Amino acid sequence: MKKIQLLDCTLRDGAYIVDAKFGVPAIKGIIKKLQDADVDIIECGWLKNTPHEEGTSFYHVPEDLEQYVQKRREDTTYVAMIDWDRYDLQYLPQRDGKSLDAIRVVFPHGKHREGIAVGKEITKKGYQVFFQAANTLAYSDEELVELAEEMNQINPVAVSVVDTFGAMYQEDLERIVHVLNEKLNPQIRLGFHSHNNQQLSFALTMHFVELLQRTDRGCIVDASLCGMGRGAGNATTELVANYLNLKQHCNYDMNQIMDAIDMYMQYFQENYTWGYSTPYFIAGMYCCHVNNIAYLLKNHRTNALDMRNIIESLSPEERRKYDYDLLEEKYLENQNRIVDDDAVMEQLEHVLANREVVLIAPGKTSSTDWKQITEYIQKTNAIVIGINAINPNYTFDYLYLMNTVRYNYAKEVYPKQFGEVQKILLSNIKTSPEEKEMIVNFNRVIKRGWEHFDNAVINALRLLDKLHVQKVSLAGFDGFKHKYNESYADAALPTLNPDNKWDELNEEINDMFQNFKASSNMKIAFLTESIFDHGEQTI
Repeated sequence: MKKIQLLDCTLRDGAYIVDAKFGVPAIKGIIKKLQDADVDIIECGWLKNTPHEEGTSFYHVPEDLEQYVQKRREDTTYVAMIDWDRYDLQYLPQRDGKSLDAIRVVFPHGKHREGIAVGKEITKKGYQVFFQAANTLAYSDEELVELAEEMNQINPVAVSVVDTFGAMYQEDLERIVHVLNEKLNPQIRLGFHSHNNQQLSFALTMHFVELLQRTDRGCIVDASLCGMGRGAGNATTELVANYLNLKQHCNYDMNQIMDAIDMYMQYFQENYTWGYSTPYFIAGMYCCHVNNIAYLLKNHRTNALDMRNIIESLSPEERRKYDYDLLEEKYLENQNRIVDDDAVMEQLEHVLANREVVLIAPGKTSSTDWKQITEYIQKTNAIVIGINAINPNYTFDYLYLMNTVRYNYAKEVYPKQFGEVQKILLSNIKTSPEEKEMIVNFNRVIKRGWEHFDNAVINALRLLDKLHVQKVSLAGFDGFKHKYNESYADAALPTLNPDNKWDELNEEINDMFQNFKASSNMKIAFLTESIFDHGEQTI
């Protein structure tokens, strides 16, 4: 048996694009051309519980495939895929050698035992079994070891690494291949099925082959004609076959592959859409199920910026699934925050150009050290911005607010100062400005990934960075003490951390602060003592 095998999945993965309705000529023609090209394994479609509809690549039983295979070749392996929990094996007859040779069983992360149990039943009926470990990126090393040990008990033909969300990088693939190659029985082939969300499908496929060439293990690489497949699509059969011919001494007939594209793929390319796009890059970026992307595109024509913010607002677990009610809720939340803030940003950038900015955070040192801070402001002629609270010791040029409770508290407790100061509000507070109010999009300044991603100082720094402010001095960015009224200059200031996990909050703020500094060239100095000061200049 060849060490490297090419599996074409056009009729299976492409079924997502055309609802399996390729038509009789295309199914027959693609299978024949792939046979004639000496493609090792042809994935002919899916096995489903429903009766076969002629001209589709959804089959009810293996016999349904016979009409599409014009002349069966013994050196070609014909396979179909089943979802581990969506095909009733009572419909699967004993293998008769006239159609399918093997069944590929796909199972999600966390369901490998159930998938393997299905595979065991299939082998009893005489079929070879291939396994697809969907979202292999989610497996820890320990889980990969467990997966390999369970697979060794059944000894399938192959186990495939699946980059379900197109989120893998080279080092991710190396980690997974290293563990599985070390732990799987030597005769089990290792496969790779990629998705092109980050334009890495072909590159990762080549890297996978080269990794396996350093071992004694056989490998299988998946590809489809023109990359046809759901969302961002797959590695393309034509590119992979040509690479294997040129670099790995294979002998696939490129003329037959080109014929298949010319004769059968042009119609689909002209009438359907798949392949890399920015929305599907977002799916890869967040390990997100492509159905979430498709929903936002189909139902709301969501632009890339809004889509990223919506997907980012989902938890990692929610991203891997598709709950359309939740997605609609997140979409509406996002849309309610959107304002046209270009003029505001332009105005602020003009005012702040070539000026130092002093941020007055609400920590206690903003009051205890106010004389020192005020002297510094006068000496530098800095722009002064209050952060999420009014401190009556200062005359602010701007008041930055990103929380409705703090907005209302400042308005009610300090009505004179509130009415006089120019306010920068984020759009989660309101979308229509009143007098002396400027509204900036909430999503322009936040960065999710932390529970308390909406820390006002961090987000004010992000806003100033977008406005190209070069130097910022911080006062009152103290860090939280264990008693709430010890933390703030105004002991009655409403809490934004009701669970009182102050140590965890400090650690998270510090992590966000370090993350910001790593991504910005802004010069930051501290005017007052802070637990977040790790070597910045203290004035």
